[in-house]
Amino acid sequence: MIDLLLLPLLAGLGVALTSGPLGSFIIWRRMAYFGDTLAHSALLGVAIGLFLSIDTSLSIIATSIFFAISLVILEKKSHLSSDTVLGILSHSALALGLICVSLYSHSRVNLQALLFGDFLTTQIYDVFTIYTASSVVLLILIIYWKRLLLIATDEDLARVEGLPVDYLRIVLMVLTAIVIAITMKIVGVLLITALLIIPAASARAVSSSPEAMAAVASVIAALSVIVGLVFSYYVDVPAGPAIVIVSAGVFFISRLLSKSK
Repeated sequence: MIDLLLLPLLAGLGVALTSGPLGSFIIWRRMAYFGDTLAHSALLGVAIGLFLSIDTSLSIIATSIFFAISLVILEKKSHLSSDTVLGILSHSALALGLICVSLYSHSRVNLQALLFGDFLTTQIYDVFTIYTASSVVLLILIIYWKRLLLIATDEDLARVEGLPVDYLRIVLMVLTAIVIAITMKIVGVLLITALLIIPAASARAVSSSPEAMAAVASVIAALSVIVGLVFSYYVDVPAGPAIVIVSAGVFFISRLLSKSK
């Protein structure tokens, strides 16, 4: 069992390190639906990468950034609310991605793995990519931490303080796109946002500071990966959904603990 789960476990722990603090920002800025939109656009990024014969991670990041910028433009020029614009972009991207991917032969594309992930196909290259990207994302979060925290808690105050709010929003969007790109293969399009949001939401109920929430979220994500992989191995169910279910279980426990206090 150890030999089979070693690489998936390392990959999952690498994702957990990043999903904790980044997921916290998604919670603070109420960007859950935005993350879902980027996750759905990732499938279209896979199709573009296959069509152009380039690295799919790069095409996913590029596609996600394009959708993020499109959202900002539509929000400013449209009379529609943000959630309406997000709903349109999210489902349009998912539908277009499914159509494009389905045009390729099944020998090149495993649609089920794209939607729900496949931890057991993790290779050493994937682990290296995840830890490299996670290190970059964590470093940028540390550098911009106080400024990102300010725009997450009070964007108007951040503008008064003279912070480049639009630039910082783009930084957060790009970091989210990177994490989604490196996570998609092992967790899947439909479960990426859950891995970002649920551990952070669980940590929020039991944390006393933003820094503590980010750290606790990473720990919860890591524990969810470990328990989920073991559960998946012994019960013979897909690893990605198992990890999300474990994470959801931790969330309900955290809410009970919070209410008991």
